[in-house]
Amino acid sequence: MRWLTSHVIVLLAVMFAVLFTGVVLPAVWSSRPARRRAAAAVLREILMTVRRRR
Repeated sequence: MRWLTSHVIVLLAVMFAVLFTGVVLPAVWSSRPARRRAAAAVLREILMTVRRRR
């Protein structure tokens, strides 16, 4: 059972890294306004989904 917990933690860490590099960084540091708007919209949708589930 311990290996399952470690695999879940690794999976969550990878998902966070992908989300961060694919959505958050472009929303903040992209030089293209369209890319910033699109990344910000995706981030807003993700956050709204998380808030609705609470």
